[in-house]
Amino acid sequence: MIELDSQLRKFQKELSAGTVSLALLAVLAAASEPMYGYQIAKRLEREGEGVLSGKQSALYPVLRNLGAAGLLDSYVEPSVTGPPRRYYRITETGLAVLREWTQAWRATRDSVDSVLQGLNS
Repeated sequence: MIELDSQLRKFQKELSAGTVSLALLAVLAAASEPMYGYQIAKRLEREGEGVLSGKQSALYPVLRNLGAAGLLDSYVEPSVTGPPRRYYRITETGLAVLREWTQAWRATRDSVDSVLQGLNS
């Protein structure tokens, strides 16, 4: 049983690696204003129904990578309740990439669903 749990965690980690960037871009595309990391994590937790929740600290490397790729802009603002916060917003390039990734995700999802169809759960 421990081996099954270990395999499930490994599978979820591998699956999450590719989908977190897509989910982050989608959250920021839907936002009416720039968001900071904690807000993004909470939105992912709430709208992802727990599937996309994880360590908040794991989001920051993904946010940095998306920023380095020109898909996000960010800026730092002081906070009255703690340390300064870095706010993120999606760029026009990020929106274009999000559209492409969304199509790729849906095609992959549909393909996997077709393969899995008929399996007894």
